[in-house]
Amino acid sequence: MKACEFCAHNQYDEEADVEYCDVSLDEDEMERYLGASTSDCPYFKLYDEYKMVEKQN
Repeated sequence: MKACEFCAHNQYDEEADVEYCDVSLDEDEMERYLGASTSDCPYFKLYDEYKMVEKQN
């Protein structure tokens, strides 16, 4: 799942040394998410560091 690395919902847990999707999903949504390929992920949102900085100003 290489594209997940560029997703705004991708989070890294330092203690567990794992990355995970931070979207709040119910049980049915999680099943669909786990069964889909990354290119079909409906929750993918490109992480844009520059937009994040603009909002802080």
